[in-house]
Amino acid sequence: MTNKEKLSPAMRRYMTRFMPTMATYIGVLLVCVFAIDAWSPTGPLLWLLAVAPALPMIGIIVVMGLYLVEETDEFQRNILVQSLLWGIGITLGAASIWGFLENEHLVPHAPSFLWFPFFCGAMGLAQPFVRWRYR
Repeated sequence: MTNKEKLSPAMRRYMTRFMPTMATYIGVLLVCVFAIDAWSPTGPLLWLLAVAPALPMIGIIVVMGLYLVEETDEFQRNILVQSLLWGIGITLGAASIWGFLENEHLVPHAPSFLWFPFFCGAMGLAQPFVRWRYR
């Protein structure tokens, strides 16, 4: 059996949605950063360029939610929910610790837009450990 055959229909839809949404996020982010640096826009255009990368990021959250709703395998859904919770917990804990350290000027300011990729990484790292619990 190949890897493609092992994926549920919901996971295949997730991957079909996730990849272009992530590519869109990266593309929009690069274009907006370049445009802001190159043209130094002001006013509404600056606001638009500053907010634009968040829109595909929100799309990624929607794609994750759709997978959670569409996955019919309760075990796979449970793995995702536990991984999401671990990712949220790790992110909130790290953000809180970092924030207290920032307040005392012990660490540099962390831009808040970095916390979403941090969450995705924490969730991804949690998944093998959550799965391991069930072996």
